[in-house]
Amino acid sequence: MKRKFKLKLSVWQFLAIGYLTVIAVGSVLLVLPIAAKDGVATPYIDALFVATSATCVTGLTTVDTAAHWSLFGQIVILVLIQTGGLGFMTFVSTVFIMFKHRMRHYERKALISSTGDGIKFDGISKLVKRIFIGTAVFEIAGACLLSIRFIPQYGGIGVYYAVWHSVSAFCNAGIDLVGTNGTSLAAYANDPLVCLTVCFLIITGGLGFIVWSDCWDSKFNPSKMRLNTKIVFLWSGIITVVSTAMFLGFEYNESAFEGYNFGEKLLCSFFIATSSRTAGFYTVAPSQFSDSSYLLTIILMFIGGSTGSTAGGIKVGTFAVIIMGMIAVFRGNKDINIGKKRIEYSLLSQALAIFTACLMLILVGTLIISAIETAPEITFKSVLFECVSALGTVGLTMDLTPQLSTASKVIILALMYAGRVGILTLALALGEKHSVSAIRKPVDTLLIG
Repeated sequence: MKRKFKLKLSVWQFLAIGYLTVIAVGSVLLVLPIAAKDGVATPYIDALFVATSATCVTGLTTVDTAAHWSLFGQIVILVLIQTGGLGFMTFVSTVFIMFKHRMRHYERKALISSTGDGIKFDGISKLVKRIFIGTAVFEIAGACLLSIRFIPQYGGIGVYYAVWHSVSAFCNAGIDLVGTNGTSLAAYANDPLVCLTVCFLIITGGLGFIVWSDCWDSKFNPSKMRLNTKIVFLWSGIITVVSTAMFLGFEYNESAFEGYNFGEKLLCSFFIATSSRTAGFYTVAPSQFSDSSYLLTIILMFIGGSTGSTAGGIKVGTFAVIIMGMIAVFRGNKDINIGKKRIEYSLLSQALAIFTACLMLILVGTLIISAIETAPEITFKSVLFECVSALGTVGLTMDLTPQLSTASKVIILALMYAGRVGILTLALALGEKHSVSAIRKPVDTLLIG
């Protein structure tokens, strides 16, 4: 009697392979001649790069989206953005619900892992419905506001542009159709309607589904919100306000803000501070930034948004745990206390592991690309910026992406994939242990500091 071979994937492997599958399908569709405006098949490396960037909601592209892709190609990219923004498991769960298939413990765990809610298993159907309804409400509202500007400017096609940019902004993708020759939203730098609408969508998408669901359950009463929700709001607010003020100070008298009044400079600073953390849209090109703004942008891209959201980076919660843990260590406290609550030191260990892994990936990627690319116009600054942007799934670039060789493009798309799937998920997918030894090794010490 033959024994059936059964492949058992861990939750983490299932999620990692799921994103790879979406990327693979998207790349095949984009390589078709019908996906390009000129009817010529796009080189596979470029189709794969764009499919990865869209699915990983990054925004880095090797070709001009509006000029190169046909309507079919653009719709494929938009579907990939929406799939990547909502999360692969959200769509899988929707299929289960539509066909009344009861989700097993394994499938529920995969959904919870992909959305970032590791607190409870109940209410999966409610969570998925909230994700879709909330996404629809925010994206429709954003599209309506953007239509006010785009319809008078572009006519009937302005509705399509409004929907596209609303989805791209909410999913923190940063891919646009209105910026000629890769200028993104620079033409709207002093337009409050477009800038504030895009910023609103970026922020709502970057806060995450779990945060908004908790706000709804608690009826927006801070005292009833989870600790995670409070921390995300607090630290996101601090980072946005402080970085806006810093950008305004750094660029106030620089060429990037030349010709703008105070209100317009403040608007540009707020847009940069919001988009730099994850979205990839820009009203002032990163290549125009001063050295101070360049470094601040790298820091913001590295931090990113909230866990379980459309944003990338190491995440606000990770950054907050590291800062609060550092303060606790320096004060000699045995516990990391936050208000009336305490978090375990094991969480700090995870946060530091994520921080270190992301930093190492960026450094290794920058080192390899710098060694590969020998053209004088490709500088270390632009390569470092590109690698941080890719791993943080941001999409900002110093005009480097189209100039990269095939080998460098592969490195960048690998960083985008790692950033979207998540370093912790990827590490568990590659090296999850199924058994733990009961024998513990003797303790010793090392000198640090």
